[in-house]
Order: sequence, then structure tokens, then C-alpha cells
Amino acid sequence: MERELFVILAVIIFVVLVYGIFSSIFTESRVLPITFISTSKEILILNITKQTAEIKIPAVDNEGNGVVTLLKVDSIPGEGRVLVNINQLFFWVDTQYSIRVARKVAGDFTRMDLSDIDLIYTIETNASLIEGPSAGAAITIATVAVLENKTINPNTMITGTINSDSSVGQVGAIVTKAKAAKDINASLFLVPHGQSVQVSYNPVKKCEKIGPITYCSVEYEQETINVSETAGIVVKEVSNLQEALKYFLT
Repeated sequence: MERELFVILAVIIFVVLVYGIFSSIFTESRVLPITFISTSKEILILNITKQTAEIKIPAVDNEGNGVVTLLKVDSIPGEGRVLVNINQLFFWVDTQYSIRVARKVAGDFTRMDLSDIDLIYTIETNASLIEGPSAGAAITIATVAVLENKTINPNTMITGTINSDSSVGQVGAIVTKAKAAKDINASLFLVPHGQSVQVSYNPVKKCEKIGPITYCSVEYEQETINVSETAGIVVKEVSNLQEALKYFLT
């Protein structure tokens, strides 16, 4: 009788030990994949912290000379903020406004939720060179590029405002900016619709002497300028963001 009880007790202990071992194995097999997935997510987050896009922008400096400056846009996980690199901060108010419009238009175009993305805008040279809204189209293109992680064609440049409906608006000093683009070996210059040909009115002073008195008047003569021929660069007109992006993104 005692021997039978001993055998039964031994069997029970064996079953308990075997159950504990297999239970431990099964528990570990369930935990390991969860830990691995969690670790993988953390690694992915660290690897996609920042994307960058760069675009060259034509402008006119304070002395009326054509210049080119570099705009860099970075995107990082964040809180939907628009940030400016304060080390280069000399933005005019309307340039800041253009940046905000550019962000909105780029968000609408890409259909992306920007509430968890911070966009950082940095001007590599003095930001006063691009005062005014004329950089709006270029800023929008760079923003789309960084959101879609695409490369911008460095041989193409654009001047033009950006409107909330994604249309590209007219700007001034087209010929001067086109020549600046040519000077850095750009091969294509995009302008707003209707601005590949410039019409200007030049004052001409005419005088006529009647008796002892000389009468002078100023008349204005019309001059038509083909931007492409004058600047020596291929010029194409674009009406909206979608048309411009065909020449920029690769």
C-alpha cells in the first residue's frame, strides 16, 4: 500500500515538473515575439527621424542684382509646427506667410496629415535676398519633395508666388532672376503663366524749341522682351503646382 502511494506521489511530482517546464517554454515563446516587435518599432522610429529637401531660389538683392540662394526643408516627427532656423533668421513677414501657405498647399497636394510632422526651413544665405512672396512656389515644391521623400532636379529653378488653390502667381524682375539662374548653369527656368515675355514702357524725353522757349515732354515707348532669348536659358510657363512639379521631382 505504501509502495503504491509512493508511486502515485512520484507520478504527480513528475507531471507538475513537466507542466512547469513546458509552461515556461510556451510563456517565453509568447513573450519573445512581442519584445522583438517592440524593439523593431523603436529602431524604425530612430531611423526615420529626418528627411531633407533642397531647392535653389532666384531673387534680387537690395541693389537690384540677380542672386541665387539655397532653401533647405527638413521634416521630423513632431507636433505639426513650422520652424525656422534661427541661426539664419532674417525673414520678412511676407516670406513667413509664404512658408505657411506653402505648407498648407503641400499638405493638401500630398493628402498627408501634418499634425505629427514638424517642418524646419533654413536659408543657407542671407534670407533678406528672398523677401516677398516670389519664393512661394519654390518653397511649396521643396515642402512636397520632403514630404514625399523625393529628389529635386538641381538644374531647374522657378520664380512665382503660391496661392491657396495651388496656382502660381505673377512676380517681378523675371529677366534679372532668369539671368541669375543662367549664371549658375541652370538649364530650365519656370515662370508664371504669361510672363515668358515681358512688356515694359521706357521713358523717352523729347524736346522742341519754339522761339526762345524749349518745351520738353516724356513719352513712353513699349518694349517687348523675350525672357528666354535675353537671359539665354530655356523658359517655360506654369500655371499651378502640379505643372511645376513635373519638371522638378525625380
